[in-house]
Amino acid sequence: MAILSLSNESRRLTSPSILRWRRRVGQAVAAGEVVVEVEADEGLFHIESPVAGVLREVFAGEGAILDGQRRLGRVEPGQAEAGEWRGGPTVNLAAAEPVAFSGPEAATMSQKNPSASANVVPILMPKAGQSMEQGTILKWHVKPGDSIRKGQVIFEIDTDKASMEVEATDGGRVSRIVHGEGATVAVLQPVAFLADDDAAVEAFLAGGGASAPATAAAPVSAAASASAAAPASASVAAEPTAERTTPRPAVAEGGRVKASPAARRIAGERGIDLAALPAGSGPGGRILSTDVPPAPAVSAPAVVAPPPAGDGEPTRRRMSPMRRAIAKNLTLSKQTIPHFYVRLTVDAGPLFAFYQAEKAKYPVSLNDVVTMAVSRAVAEFAAFRTRIEGDELVTVADANIGIAVGMDDGLVVPVLLGAQKMNLRQIGENVKRIATAARGGRIEGMGQGVFTISNLGMFATEEFSA
Repeated sequence: MAILSLSNESRRLTSPSILRWRRRVGQAVAAGEVVVEVEADEGLFHIESPVAGVLREVFAGEGAILDGQRRLGRVEPGQAEAGEWRGGPTVNLAAAEPVAFSGPEAATMSQKNPSASANVVPILMPKAGQSMEQGTILKWHVKPGDSIRKGQVIFEIDTDKASMEVEATDGGRVSRIVHGEGATVAVLQPVAFLADDDAAVEAFLAGGGASAPATAAAPVSAAASASAAAPASASVAAEPTAERTTPRPAVAEGGRVKASPAARRIAGERGIDLAALPAGSGPGGRILSTDVPPAPAVSAPAVVAPPPAGDGEPTRRRMSPMRRAIAKNLTLSKQTIPHFYVRLTVDAGPLFAFYQAEKAKYPVSLNDVVTMAVSRAVAEFAAFRTRIEGDELVTVADANIGIAVGMDDGLVVPVLLGAQKMNLRQIGENVKRIATAARGGRIEGMGQGVFTISNLGMFATEEFSA
């Protein structure tokens, strides 16, 4: 038997609470597998199981505040009993219904199934932060036929903010890579498949289990699945009179259409109702900016009715530790640091040309180029590295640059220490490293930054102040 508990270092965290249990009672866990996520003001922390077995008891549920509590759960050696959940969903070709992969659930897919030869496991484009909508594959480190292990770096991607390495969440044999280097793929969509048998992937794709790379992913209704299984002659005869139903976009809680901020802005400018559009190409049918059609050539100004008045009392929700820390630090910054704003329009053509030339040599993002330029300026002018402490001016020796990293529940700022001493390639590698560590719950250089860089370009933002 093993007890899941906070480490000695974790017990000194500020306001720790249970964010999420990745396994439920009765589910199998592997040795070294992350079973529970603990959130605190300092960041996100993963608690791993020291042994393989079954999660038998949970001592603190999701949302529970861990005031001095050290025991979180209990794992007993053994195997899950029949009928108990054994991991993420698997794709079994013997099943009658095809399985479509879209949405957060697809990110935990596993191949822990007795009939492993018949299973197909997708490798997905990860969602690194709440603002990420798509990623571009920079480099594959594996090829079809290779055997990979869980945690192995298998490909590199470029996002709006940084380039990063992607590790395998499952082990197995790489059967097919469906998106090559240079391809841009929506988050949580398959980029490759694991399978012992290549024919299994072919049959799986042919059966509608996942969208082929040449076609856009779209929800399939039960009626459409049934008609696909009918004889070919019947479907041909029915086609002239069949009515096609346009898939509706996914709707979040409260009836709000799921769409990116950029899509909402563009739709507003073009006078387009998002609710009238079909499902988007984003995860779960989310509408992206590229899904918004052009404005009609001639259209009268739309008369928008005022929104109905809200009913009932306002709702109150407890802030997570991360949200509390963000609110506290931003408020302190605004109250204690003199703010002034300088805006200047420059020709970024040479900067972009430099970025394109360097990107052809090694993985680097436009954000890395900006970080390098800022680090040189901060190093040259001591005023950028100076802060007030009481009656003294304290000047920091190095250009320690904070990099804003988006998380599912907020924002953290790991710090690139001594950035002025690094070349562009080193900056790119280290930004990738500290961003990955921050998403894993380890924030480097916390509180040591003298300048912070945040990028909202993916929202078509031209200017913002914080």
